[in-house]
Amino acid sequence: MFSLFMISMILITITSIVMMLASILSKKTYTDREKCSPFECGFDPKSSSRLPFSLRFFLITIIFLIFDVEIALILPMILIMNISNIFIWTSTSIIFIMILIIGLYHEWNQGMLNWMN
Repeated sequence: MFSLFMISMILITITSIVMMLASILSKKTYTDREKCSPFECGFDPKSSSRLPFSLRFFLITIIFLIFDVEIALILPMILIMNISNIFIWTSTSIIFIMILIIGLYHEWNQGMLNWMN
């Protein structure tokens, strides 16, 4: 028990030292005008150099990630089909695919899949 406590204290100490060194060494001490100016622009911007981001692209990315992760969850279901109970496997697969279909219908109903707007 004592050795576990000592090892955890040593690890916490080493982690704290590394975090403090990283924060001290990563701070910039001076500000350079060239580094603060917009990249390869040639002139200072008249307004904000940040352009507004379209929320539509963000939502399309989120939809893609959700369905991509769910495909990664469906693939192992094919592999365990032979070694599991067929009734439990079928009911789990149907419930999972129904959740996907309901989500797809909801996105379609909300107009998120309309690419023309």
